[in-house]
Amino acid sequence: MCGIAGFIDEKIDCHTLSEVGKRMARTLIPRGPDNEGEYLDKNAMLIHRRLIVVDPEGGKQPMYSPDKRYVLVYNGELYNTQDLRNELISKGHSFLGHSDTEVLLHAYMEWNTNAFEKLNGIYAFAIWDKKEHTLVLCRDRLGVKPLFYSKTKNGFVFGSEMKAILCHPEIKPEINDDGLRSILLLGPARPAGFGVFRQIQELLPAQFAILKDNKLTTKSYWTLNAREHTDSPEQTISHTKYLIEDAASRQLVSDVPLCTFLSGGLDSSILSMLASREYKKQNKQLHTWSVDYKDNDKYFQKSLFQPNSDSEYIDLISSAIGSEHHKVILDNSALCAALLPAVDARDLPGMADVDSSLLLFCNAVKKQFTVCQSGECADELFGGYPWYHREEILFEDTFPWSRSTDFRMSLLNNGIISNGAEFVRQHYLDTCALAEKLPTDSKKDARMREMFMLNLRWFMATLLDRKDRMSMYSGLEVRVPFCDHRIVEYAYNMPWELKAYEGREKGIVRKAFENDLPDEIVWRKKSPYPKTFSPLYTELVCSYVRQIMQDEHSYIPKLFNMQAINELLLEPNNMPEPWYGQLMRGPQVFAYIIQLDRWFKKYHVSIV
Repeated sequence: MCGIAGFIDEKIDCHTLSEVGKRMARTLIPRGPDNEGEYLDKNAMLIHRRLIVVDPEGGKQPMYSPDKRYVLVYNGELYNTQDLRNELISKGHSFLGHSDTEVLLHAYMEWNTNAFEKLNGIYAFAIWDKKEHTLVLCRDRLGVKPLFYSKTKNGFVFGSEMKAILCHPEIKPEINDDGLRSILLLGPARPAGFGVFRQIQELLPAQFAILKDNKLTTKSYWTLNAREHTDSPEQTISHTKYLIEDAASRQLVSDVPLCTFLSGGLDSSILSMLASREYKKQNKQLHTWSVDYKDNDKYFQKSLFQPNSDSEYIDLISSAIGSEHHKVILDNSALCAALLPAVDARDLPGMADVDSSLLLFCNAVKKQFTVCQSGECADELFGGYPWYHREEILFEDTFPWSRSTDFRMSLLNNGIISNGAEFVRQHYLDTCALAEKLPTDSKKDARMREMFMLNLRWFMATLLDRKDRMSMYSGLEVRVPFCDHRIVEYAYNMPWELKAYEGREKGIVRKAFENDLPDEIVWRKKSPYPKTFSPLYTELVCSYVRQIMQDEHSYIPKLFNMQAINELLLEPNNMPEPWYGQLMRGPQVFAYIIQLDRWFKKYHVSIV
């Protein structure tokens, strides 16, 4: 994995902007700590920072086509590299190394933009055509890898992260009403394609863009279509298992050490089991990693969303698959302190300590490993969350993880937000409209398609953004096999009674792997990413927010109502509703405010 950036200018010689390019490159060093490269001509500058995972010598970038016409900078990983290589060799192509970068470049040379629908992987890349003075950008189908861009007066600027784009002198750290509504009413989520900063957009998942003659056109190369599910229950179980096994196997390819995240839940246990099985064939032992918090054994509180702790299940599955397991125990003071660099990693206020804990966790893993697999996205695809199963929430006409703007609005000063509820609802309705349905769908299956799309475009997108930004800020590549687009397509069209096999969340996945894992793991009730229950952490974030509300240099007192904040500070665990899903409650609201304060100050954000 890597970081990419660059700019095109039709009137100003890009050589005069080379220092801007160098500043952009420096912002991406965490994403690519191992190597750097740049391409520069009169009209274009392309920048690459590399995290070496495959083919150290043959994968150097920018990469040039044999005739030097095309220049590629690429962030990502292709999981069907060998399939594409074989097809390209049959068409007369030859290769100097074994990197997926070289295969991607030759695929574009052979099929132009038609190559994109052939790709299986997670990626964001840019190709500069020196002959036609044309820039092509592309992003993977699920948006695992980020790619932001902005129009400039005479051209265009792009980057893996917004901090790189903000290095360009024409791009200002400004937000307008929509940006304010997003961070205060939708955050930590944001609308697809929207960078929150007024001038910054993000290429949509499964989209490519072509810049020619200073005109940008975009097109989707993949959409999620409704199709009749014709497989029998037995065939569905078998095919679900095949898709997951194949995706996991393809994503084990690496020239550097690889490990897995292991929470003791179903999804990470499946991936760890499959990886361990493959490693044993190679006489290697898999290393697995988990995260918890100091004193959580003392303060853990059961809830509907978090019915049990992970530790005993982690020990069980690690023993069963024979992995060498590493437990990272986070200090609550460090967790609070890491809220600030987590903002720097994401370029926005994020999922509070859900972000900062992952950042600290990835920092620890990076000390020994460069690549890992993680079980993200199975819950969104196979109905793992409670809102899929509680019909009073399922059929409520709103985002299920943030069902009202009332609580958020109650914390704000009057006049800060206008038309807030309408803004949120329109995004909800627009997303539901994207869910293609069949005339034969039952009322429940039709709603499940809408719920699938809501989760795909919002909740899952937020988690994927979190995973990419926290891991890459640590120089760690995290792969997410459940995001294979073949799994997504199959799950979208699976009837609910099959998906929730035997009435269980992710029932079809449980059934598919019931003979491969201990029963206690297979039938364990869904439990989310672990969070701290320590009163020390709550005390720390509350104290920090009190300071912020008294800070005359902070923008926060202008946004948030002092009395409302003080009332919540008195009873931080007594919230009427979550801020964003099950993991963001009272302490996380304060942590989010801390991150907002950091963001306004660090990025010199102004409201226009």
